[in-house]
Amino acid sequence: MGDEPERRNDDPPNYISVVERSRGSGVVFALVVLALILAIGFFYLTNDRRDDRRVDAVTQAAGSVDDAAKVVGDAARNAADTLRNEQ
Repeated sequence: MGDEPERRNDDPPNYISVVERSRGSGVVFALVVLALILAIGFFYLTNDRRDDRRVDAVTQAAGSVDDAAKVVGDAARNAADTLRNEQ
């Protein structure tokens, strides 16, 4: 055959290797990146809610202290009025 050069007996055979990259690995990588982005987004969204809960708890505690101070103030006023009326 005229296309192939003559070979000697001790020459290794000519093999052609074709390497194809698997297309599935790119899809898996994209899914992992997407899952990571979604997990980070979920963390930040729930973290904001936790901060809101903390703010609400502090606000309620401050409101309770304010209400208690009003009750003590009213009781002190009533006691002072009672002492003034007795004299």
